[in-house]
Amino acid sequence: MKIIVVGGGKVGFAIAAETTREGHDVTIIDNDRETVERLSAALDAMVLYGNGAALAVQKDAGVEDSDLLIAATAQDELNMICCILARKLGCPNTIARVRNQEYHEELYLLRKELALSMTINPDGASAREIFRLLQFPGFLKRESFDKSRVEIVALALKPDNLLCGKTLAELPRLLRQKVLVCAVQRQGEAFIPGGGFTLQAGDEIYVTAPVTELARLLENLGLRTRRARDVMIIGGSRCAAVLAVLLSKAGGNVKIVEKDLERSRQLAERLPNVTVLCADGSSQQVLRSENISKMDAVVTLTDMDEENIIISMYANSVGVPQAITKINRTEYNSVFQSCGIECMVSPKDLCAQEVIRYVRAMQNTNAESVLSVHYLVGGKVEALEFEVGEDTPHLGQKLSEIQLKPNILLACISRKGRPIFPSGGDWLQKGDTVVVVTGANRVIVELRDIFAD
Repeated sequence: MKIIVVGGGKVGFAIAAETTREGHDVTIIDNDRETVERLSAALDAMVLYGNGAALAVQKDAGVEDSDLLIAATAQDELNMICCILARKLGCPNTIARVRNQEYHEELYLLRKELALSMTINPDGASAREIFRLLQFPGFLKRESFDKSRVEIVALALKPDNLLCGKTLAELPRLLRQKVLVCAVQRQGEAFIPGGGFTLQAGDEIYVTAPVTELARLLENLGLRTRRARDVMIIGGSRCAAVLAVLLSKAGGNVKIVEKDLERSRQLAERLPNVTVLCADGSSQQVLRSENISKMDAVVTLTDMDEENIIISMYANSVGVPQAITKINRTEYNSVFQSCGIECMVSPKDLCAQEVIRYVRAMQNTNAESVLSVHYLVGGKVEALEFEVGEDTPHLGQKLSEIQLKPNILLACISRKGRPIFPSGGDWLQKGDTVVVVTGANRVIVELRDIFAD
């Protein structure tokens, strides 16, 4: 497909990188010459200098012949103008990055008039992801499937974890529940393991389980199960404001530390149920005086990765049970993990995932098109959800009789709302939804792509 991306910042770059990796014809428009030069050197895509909201620039980029335009500049209004103009030129699909929460109700009412196929909001997506992680503090990541009935969760194996030294085939007996390890990260390398794979201390494992079994899974592993109630947020960003609202509604005690006086006043006015402190959240003295060691969780949401990392490391050192760190430079994730930063959230990556899911659905409109796609193991593994259609190959045939392509795992079958962790005696039938795990270097557009024949 031909895709136009307006804006080459963090979000625009991530979207362009992922769509290019999947083989699409991508053109990026940006009005900063240094950014244009950087993008040209970093991506296998056409890069155009200019104002993405200008008619002449969009025509030069070939918007009238494109399949999708994604406006991801830092200005909401500019993004909406880009999408309106693209639709006028004949582009059938448009996505706008909209950060201002105040626009969301208006966008819902005016989506047709504004010619928007979808909107993406890095701050809102990050806040929702962090909120979900705070509900089950033992997990590093949570990815939902089958209308949130099934999840793939990430766990770090400490040396004292009962799973260390055990094969995957032994897990159901040890945990006294049916779960499936669908991916493992070990020393930066990704594995899609079989039953004979032996787990080791230091592994980050991705486990498929029904959402109703998550608390029991943590309990069986001896991990902390109580959701975070007292939460300190460092940095008063838009994401912090959205997260504070979610936590307050759930009965949490939230404290935001923001060093800018005017922003602190705005937050205090908007969030009457939240404690807002105007102070430097990177100062140990400030953190100690605010009893950081008594918190259930600390979330670092400043604009600087380095500051977020250092504060999270300090929180870990004083015994805070859960530290969640916002990271933009995700290429250094393995380095951060080696420093004890385990639970990370990347706004740009969350938005890129939303866009990739939409793009793959555009590619195939039959019953086998992808319903959702999530990246695991730092983007090295994909988990995709499909609906089984009447034309899906091998319906009713035992899985033991079917050959899948190499490095592909059927992680879960959901039948009438009931999750099934498949064995050789199970089968696929029309109406099932299935979760497929595979290496990210293999692009799967429809379910039939997983079969060897």
